[in-house]
Amino acid sequence: MAEAHSPMHQFEVHPLFELPKLGGYDIHFTNSSLFMVASVAVIYLFLTLGMRQRSLVPGHWQSMVEMGYDFVHNTLRDTAGEGYKPFLPFMFTLFFFILTANLLGLVPYSFTVTSHIIVTFALAALVFLGVTAVGFYKHGLHYFHMFLPSGVPWPLVPIMIPIEVISYLARPITLSIRLAANMTAGHLLLKVVAGFVVSLGLMGAPLILALVGLIGFEVFVAFLQAYIFTILTCVYLHDALHMH
Repeated sequence: MAEAHSPMHQFEVHPLFELPKLGGYDIHFTNSSLFMVASVAVIYLFLTLGMRQRSLVPGHWQSMVEMGYDFVHNTLRDTAGEGYKPFLPFMFTLFFFILTANLLGLVPYSFTVTSHIIVTFALAALVFLGVTAVGFYKHGLHYFHMFLPSGVPWPLVPIMIPIEVISYLARPITLSIRLAANMTAGHLLLKVVAGFVVSLGLMGAPLILALVGLIGFEVFVAFLQAYIFTILTCVYLHDALHMH
């Protein structure tokens, strides 16, 4: 019982039903898997309901879908620059998956998949490898010039190249840790404050107001972290496309 009330209990991954091992690895369907599938299902329903009518004068659902599309489109266009269009579907999917997973994690008794570093690192690694592949496809071996900024004096070259290489290789690490750490910290704080409210009973009325405020703040953070992950991906894509 004490474990169930622990603030860390909400982050535990456990199998919902077990499957045979594949190559010695567990492939059980877990609560994390469930909420990743749920995130995809919510996005599908949101887009399907929003674009079902396709009216010239959009209703509420269609307006939200169009606003979401315009937001991602404008962010990618303004940040990545010329040649951005082939990457719009991926950026749209990335933004809405992270946003939906963040918001679903705020539902009581749910699970926040973006609080786990393995999930966020998988997304960040996908972005890193994809952007690197785009850079080499577009520029060939000339892409290595990314690691030597123009105008650097020759005596500083032996210092600058290692710094740029380390900075480039750190991208998936910083992307993943930023998202996971913010989601984890926010949910821990909510759990702790909610525990105080329960233990204090009627005397916890001020804490209830604080909890409501924290939930509103966490909704804002959910949007903000999805936006930050997306716009940094756009920045990396700009570097791969334009080499500056």
